[in-house]
Formats: sequence, C-alpha cells, structure tokens
Amino acid sequence: MIMVTGANGQLASLTLEELNSRGVAVVGGSRAPEGGLRHLDFDDHASLNFQGISTLVLISAGYAEDDQVIARHRAVVDAAVRDGVIHIIYTSLTGAGDHVGFALAHRATERLIQASGLEWTILRNGLYAELFGALLSWTPDGLASAFGTGALSAVARADLAAAAAVVAATPASHAGRTYELVGDPMSADDVAAQLGVSHRTISLSEYRSRLLADNTLQPFQPPMLASIATGIRHGFLDNHSPDLANLLGTPATDALTVAADAAASMRGA
Repeated sequence: MIMVTGANGQLASLTLEELNSRGVAVVGGSRAPEGGLRHLDFDDHASLNFQGISTLVLISAGYAEDDQVIARHRAVVDAAVRDGVIHIIYTSLTGAGDHVGFALAHRATERLIQASGLEWTILRNGLYAELFGALLSWTPDGLASAFGTGALSAVARADLAAAAAVVAATPASHAGRTYELVGDPMSADDVAAQLGVSHRTISLSEYRSRLLADNTLQPFQPPMLASIATGIRHGFLDNHSPDLANLLGTPATDALTVAADAAASMRGA
C-alpha cells in the first residue's frame, strides 16, 4: 500500500488522483482527514502510524521555520523505519535552489532519508509555474516584479504529481535515484508577452518593503519570497534537466501557459 502525506494539499491531492487513475492502491494522510483519508499530523507523533504502508510519498511539510519542518520530517522518517515502510519518496527542491531561503530544510530532510536505511527516491521539484505567475503584481500599466529579466525553470504542479505517481507505482526501479524535475526556463517578460501586457522591474528593496508591509504573511515568508526573487533575477534558477519528460514519457506541460493563466487569475485581486 502507498500513502501520500499532506493529502489535502494541492500537490498531494493531485498525486492521489494520478495514482487512483492508474488503479494503484493508495491512501492519503492528512491532519484534517475526510473522504477516506487517514489522520496524519506531523506535530502529533501518536498519529504517525505507517503500519501496512510499503511506500511513503512524503510531501514536504513546508510553510514553517526550518527547525519545525525538519523536526516534522524526522518524526515521519523515524516512524516509517519503526513501522516497516520499505521506500520513501520525498518531494524536495531543485538542486539549483540552494540559494533560496527554504532550501536548507529540504537538504536536511534528504540527508535524514538517505541515512535511514530505507530505500529512497528524491524528487527535486522545480518551483511551481502557478506560483511564479501568482507572484507577479498587477499595475495599471501591466505586470511588475523583482525578477528582472532572469529566468526560472518553472514546472506545472500537475506534472510533478504525475511524476511522483510514476515513481510511487514502481518504486524499486527508482531506488537510490535523485531526479531534477524542472521545465523550460521562462521570465516575467515572457509571461507578460503571453498576456499581451508590459512588465516593469522593481528593486529588491522595494519588493522586500512590500512583503514586510503585508500583514497576511508569516515572519519567515518575506525573506523566503525575497530569496526566490533574487535567485531568479540573478540567474540561479534556470537549470535544465530531461528527467521530468523521461519520467512522464511525454513532453512536459507548457509551464509558460500555466504561469500566464495564474497571473491572469490574479488580475483585480
């Protein structure tokens, strides 16, 4: 049996759909279980029950400070070892992302998994095309961002879910592998051109000021988002890899269209 963690999240729910569509036996775990999901709360160690699970798809429990994320992942790995899980598949961050603010938790988790004695596969996911589009701001004249002319090898979330499902369906054939799952590089200028509008670059200082003034963000998020902006702006996130297309067996989804659609959906928001 396969379990996918964080089953109410967007990536995990898509991965569950992919596995179900392939007729693979799978169950989702969530801190808010409903619709047949199991209760699984990374902060409640008593809920970490993986008995009967042979393959665990560990969707990163981000959106917290590094120490909390790593503690959550350590607890999951320890419970997986205790309960006889054979293989862990972890959704990590692209290797080009070591400069962004949330990379450390991913790399620490990779080490935990690789030292666990379990079989493992690391999926180093590129940043979502949906996120890239959503991070662009609308102005009366078009789009604005701190990304400059830098490019990002963004990838559609659905493609990452499909790749995770491919690996989870036959985990033994992917044991000990680390995959770089990225799409074709795109820039904010490309997204703007797709939408038929202009793109204006703002400074990193202005962007950080805007983030710090946003009281909907948690304390760790402004530096995290600023690190993404400077990584893109200065050419550190435009890597290439054939791994995604090879796993899917088909060309990847046009991530530029996905990003443009995400940006368009934010207009007037």
